Amino acid sequence: MDAPLETLLSKARACRVCAERIEPRPVLSASATSRLLIVGQAPGTRVHATGIPWNDPSGDRLRDWLGLDREAFYDVSRLAVMPMGLCFPGHDKHGGDLPPRPECAPLWHGRVRKMLTNIELTLLVGSYAQKFYLGPSRKKTMTETVRAWRGYSPQYMVLPHPSWRNTGWLKKNPWFENETIPELKKRVRELLD
Repeated sequence: MDAPLETLLSKARACRVCAERIEPRPVLSASATSRLLIVGQAPGTRVHATGIPWNDPSGDRLRDWLGLDREAFYDVSRLAVMPMGLCFPGHDKHGGDLPPRPECAPLWHGRVRKMLTNIELTLLVGSYAQKFYLGPSRKKTMTETVRAWRGYSPQYMVLPHPSWRNTGWLKKNPWFENETIPELKKRVRELLD
């Protein structure tokens, strides 16, 4: 692996910026040869426990959307993963996951992204990633942003989070699986085959 990138990733994995608020265990993976970057929200409890990105039911759904098996998905030479919050952010008072910690993206994304010079497509999974990367070009709602995915291509594909919490959204928006997913699978095949 490229030494400067590996050094930076090691620093990111050792990050303790928010140690007073959460138990840090940064989870990200990348290689200088990665061509696809997935920017999600933050690790959940299973990912936090294993240290493996998208190692949960949301990851299963995301891999299905991409048309990738686990082996292809975890091939860091082709696919990088960098969540907005590198660590599990903790639970809210109702037991749900808190939003990604706000310190992570400004601290790490620009530096790591600058070193990933072979990235041809970035998947922005969920509204936090879309807000950070798209800025004012993001639409008023996540649904509108995802529906306008063609306008962000070829650099980005925008997706809802694949969490079970969005199953209702998927049922209300069948165009996503009918129009967006086939194009997503096609782009991923072109990049990774």
